[in-house]
Amino acid sequence: QVQLAESGGGLVQAGGSLRLSCAASGVIFNLGAMAWHRQAPGKQRELVATITSGSSTSYADSMKGRFAISRDNAKNTVYLQMNSLKPEDTAVYYCAARQSKWYWGQGTQVTVSS
Repeated sequence: QVQLAESGGGLVQAGGSLRLSCAASGVIFNLGAMAWHRQAPGKQRELVATITSGSSTSYADSMKGRFAISRDNAKNTVYLQMNSLKPEDTAVYYCAARQSKWYWGQGTQVTVSS
């Protein structure tokens, strides 16, 4: 089993930045792709960004140029640097990691005030 723990969420003004972290623990032997998703109130969960074990990245169109996903394989940790935040970025952000199957974290709240 893999456990994921997100951190770094909080309240920020529009235009500000936040850096989310997600550390994987448990039985880790071949951690593959990792990703960030988000879910805003009343909306479906959506993919924010993914990163492969080789650090290839992809982003949802609305996050390109503002968000950056990265990972530290030695620490089994994935990061999401979020810049130029907008009120519509307000959501619970979830980390996910793949090792035979996808595992999910509990989420961290990000609130962007206008």
